[in-house]
Amino acid sequence: MFERKFTNILACALLGIMLILAVASMWNDSVIMDESPHIAAGYSYLKYKDMRLNPEHPPLIKDIAALPLQFMDLKFPNDGKAWKENINDQWVLGSQFLYESGNNPDKIIFWGRIGPILIMLLLGFYIFKWTLEEFGDKTALMALTLYVFSPTILAHGRFVTTDIGATAGIFISIYYFVKFLRNKTPKFFILASLAFGFAILAKFSTFLLIPFLGLLALLYGYIQTDAPFKEKIWRSFKHGVMSVSIISAGFIFVVWPIYQWHTWNYPAERQKADTIFNLGSFGNRLFADPIIWMSDKPILRPFAQYGHGFLMVTQRATGGNTTYYLGEVSSAGWKSYFLIVYLIKEPLAKHIMILIAIYGFIKLFIANTKRRHEEPSMFTALIHWAKNNYHEVAMLGFIILYWLVTLRSNLNIGVRHIIPTFPFVYVLISAEINKWAILKNEIIDLSKFPFKAIGNVIGSYLKIFSRYALIAILLFWYAIATIFTFPYFLAYFNELIGGPKNGYRYVVDSNLDWGQDLKRLTQYVEKNKINKIGVEYFGGGSPRYYLGEKYDQWQSSKGPYHGYFAISATLLQNAHGKPAPGFIMKPEDTYSWLKDKKPITTIGHSIFVYRLD
Repeated sequence: MFERKFTNILACALLGIMLILAVASMWNDSVIMDESPHIAAGYSYLKYKDMRLNPEHPPLIKDIAALPLQFMDLKFPNDGKAWKENINDQWVLGSQFLYESGNNPDKIIFWGRIGPILIMLLLGFYIFKWTLEEFGDKTALMALTLYVFSPTILAHGRFVTTDIGATAGIFISIYYFVKFLRNKTPKFFILASLAFGFAILAKFSTFLLIPFLGLLALLYGYIQTDAPFKEKIWRSFKHGVMSVSIISAGFIFVVWPIYQWHTWNYPAERQKADTIFNLGSFGNRLFADPIIWMSDKPILRPFAQYGHGFLMVTQRATGGNTTYYLGEVSSAGWKSYFLIVYLIKEPLAKHIMILIAIYGFIKLFIANTKRRHEEPSMFTALIHWAKNNYHEVAMLGFIILYWLVTLRSNLNIGVRHIIPTFPFVYVLISAEINKWAILKNEIIDLSKFPFKAIGNVIGSYLKIFSRYALIAILLFWYAIATIFTFPYFLAYFNELIGGPKNGYRYVVDSNLDWGQDLKRLTQYVEKNKINKIGVEYFGGGSPRYYLGEKYDQWQSSKGPYHGYFAISATLLQNAHGKPAPGFIMKPEDTYSWLKDKKPITTIGHSIFVYRLD
């Protein structure tokens, strides 16, 4: 009892550290690229029950972020052309809401980020909870430590974006679904349905839960009995029906009511016109046309709005996004993108722990297999392992499925797109490393002469001690590497490429530069008494608002600038990178006049400042 209480205290302390790191590091972060439309959209949803803005993302995370803003005396620009006439003019409205309506943008962004931070902490709680239930105290604390000190989680958990919310939704949904498979009670049916519904409302990529939960149910029904083949098939079918029931309940009792509320004051004729416009270029009309037809039907409008957004984001993922990668610029994407980004963006200590965990798992799997059977088939061994470790099957299965889908995507703009796999990786690393550390199923020979037996026992304890010492060193390295990056968590890169200062040479966009350092640029300008500075900025902030009359908007096509000049890393690398085959770049957009220049300083690893004579 005391040990469990102490474990809970340590877990609370770890989450407290995460809260401090998140709040303290976001203090001087400017509005990033996606935040201004998300905040404006969320505020308009709650204020007006009208979802004309940002339909390409479900509303839940935006609602949570905008909730504190409802208690502030804010002015929303709903009387202009951007709201009344233009279609999904979210970027203009976001800028108007934050910087042109007499509101305090720093106050809005601070309170808007509190909700996402709480979601990040909630996910940490569930990582600890599930790991504790399945693997015990030490493993749970290790998994939570990996989560708390993840530079990627800390970076994106502070922003009004959907990545951490989707990750939380997926993890919690799978947790309760596995609970239901093991305990088929009304309580867990309701919890699994609610968790699934809220996951679907976090981000459209969570739609992948539908086939995944179905596969989990079918497999569970098949392997959890030694009955004849026909009985296994029948049990699989029944479990498949259960999964369909949970998914249906989630859509009917969670997704539909939430979207109904968000379209309550959204004029039906306006919803249909917006849907027609946004899906006009969608390739497969078998999907687009039914959604357009549904968009002005009273009962079907909520589902139509969900489908409208889903097809928009599908279309964007297929089309890709212009980005820089290893010296090239393209919008077609690269097959190696996510593998390389994961390798250089995640802590090196984590990669080492993954290798140890894989080694430990294989060794333990072989040992258990040999102990149970004289000549087991691999299929039999895997079925036996899956039957007794179904929680690990669920976690590993999702990691594999999500990676396979992500690797096929042309939307190569950041490691954040594989964040949903991270919690499962943390749990599995911790579980397998702890099994490896305690010499699980490693036989200690006590049959020899007593002194030799004693020596074997002592040797085993020394081996356990050395393994735990290695784990402690790796965890310390992992945490310290993240802490030393404070407050620039978004710009974290590991030791393989020399850390954050070299990140821009490999990748940019949300891996490094999302516009978060604009306020720090302002501080630099004020400290150095710079009267005028040319700026080309990538992000959601407003250089005019922060720099005032000192701001001189500039771009490559205007020709060489004279004096102080600042440019975001994303824009510079997109201009200087080699165009990939088929990608065309205009000569006037290449910043050729900066190629032989060296910056006098770098702001937060993401904005280069030059002194040009």
